[in-house]
Amino acid sequence: MSEKELIEQGKTALGLEFGSTRIKAVLTDYDGHILAMGSHEWENSLIDGIWTYPLDEIHEGLKSCYGSLREDVKSRYDLPLKKIGAMGISAMMHGYMAFDAEGKLLSPFQTWRNSNTQDAADKLTEEFDFNIPLRWTIAHLYQCVLDNEEHLKNVDFVTTLDSYIHRLLTGEKVTGIGDASGIFPIDSKTLDYDEAMVQKFDALIADKGYSWKLRDVLPRVLVAGDEAGKLTAEGVGFLDESGELEAGVPFCPPEGDAGTGMAATNAVAPRTGNVSAGTSTFAMIVLEKSLSRLYREIDMVTTPTGFPVAMAHANNGTSDLNAWVSLFAEFAKIMGNKADIGEVFTKLYEHSLTGDPDCGGLLSYGYYSGEGITHINEGRPLFVRGPESKMNLANFMRTHLYSSLGAVKMGMDILFKKENVSVDAITGHGGLFTTKGVAQRYLSAAVNAPVTVMDTASEGGPWGMALLAAYMADGKTCGSLEEFLKDRIFAGLTGSTLMADEADVDGFTAFIRRYEEGLDIERAAVNSSAF
Repeated sequence: MSEKELIEQGKTALGLEFGSTRIKAVLTDYDGHILAMGSHEWENSLIDGIWTYPLDEIHEGLKSCYGSLREDVKSRYDLPLKKIGAMGISAMMHGYMAFDAEGKLLSPFQTWRNSNTQDAADKLTEEFDFNIPLRWTIAHLYQCVLDNEEHLKNVDFVTTLDSYIHRLLTGEKVTGIGDASGIFPIDSKTLDYDEAMVQKFDALIADKGYSWKLRDVLPRVLVAGDEAGKLTAEGVGFLDESGELEAGVPFCPPEGDAGTGMAATNAVAPRTGNVSAGTSTFAMIVLEKSLSRLYREIDMVTTPTGFPVAMAHANNGTSDLNAWVSLFAEFAKIMGNKADIGEVFTKLYEHSLTGDPDCGGLLSYGYYSGEGITHINEGRPLFVRGPESKMNLANFMRTHLYSSLGAVKMGMDILFKKENVSVDAITGHGGLFTTKGVAQRYLSAAVNAPVTVMDTASEGGPWGMALLAAYMADGKTCGSLEEFLKDRIFAGLTGSTLMADEADVDGFTAFIRRYEEGLDIERAAVNSSAF
């Protein structure tokens, strides 16, 4: 069929993902070829000390992004978007959204960026003998318990952003297992929340007298390939302001951005890994066996089918880097240069390649928020240099690019050096890799291994979500999700593989040593009354 016929007949898959700075929709055929896209720019807000997105901005962003997709379909094919074969919702993992029985939000949405849950995370980690990161949903829920939050007596549903949007559109209280693994620990044998830990949690809150137990309020866990409901008439009214879309679209399980990143990089089988680099940056390695012990720096999550995954998750990725690029773009503008912001990124990234491998002794921390891997619970972006440092533009940009991978590098060193984790392939994806051969080279230097970037790398999570929808709709004849991705989606795709040279590896090693030794500077900035 032609692309136009595929769209007319609804033989398509739609992935829609709520990222930190952009909501993006990608419409594909069942083989993963992109047919149309839409997007909506947004930004989180710091309100009363909480990183959040107000509910009206979430709703507006959903409609705007879908409307942008609908207009792209109209522009490309002169067609209304009436039929979609399958659909899936993805979003930033973790965080806390609590609703009453009428669907009213009981407390401001707390995103993954919040690190106000130290007491709860420490207590649950000790109780479960399993690392509970500060940003996990269960840490937020239990912190509310410890703080005797009044709203808990009215709780009916506790979930994440993608699961919330999924419920708006389908009425179903479910989530995919990858997303669920950032809500509460998962048992990969039962493909469900770990029952022993569920019982321990219920025992912890038993004296509070709540009318609910944990399973009563968490979303039900589904795996890739399951049908997770259908688009309702109410959902159509909420999503599509034109009213053209037909109800009844089957939905795959909603997923977190970690799961969609795995799908988008074909990193869902044991001994594969990927690094997703954007506002937050995280590395995920699909394991052959469990780690030898608990590490507070390493999250244990799962693939969309339930394989255990070790994740080194950095709350802070490219936000500070982007701010500096915007500053240079502003300078270019006042100098009379009307360069496109994308061109500014490209020129600065490429120029960084001429810098010293160790960044000339410069150092930065792009900590807009707390950073779990380095055990710093608040953020203060900063840049430092010594009197002997080589301060030039190339070293400056290279420093910020290295720093965006700094915390993740520390986490990956635990996996590779302490646990001897084996990996056959590492794939990079996300906005950081848009400029070819730059961040890819630096990531290779960080892990001292070849890194592959597919031509689809910049599409990232929304494309991965569309692939999960396509697998549910038309891919299960291939067998497992792993087989579907390997044999049907990625077999014909192109990309590039790059191995950093020895000088870059040594340079990144020197930088990360300075990064670790300089963490007291970041702590001092957090503790300073000047900020």
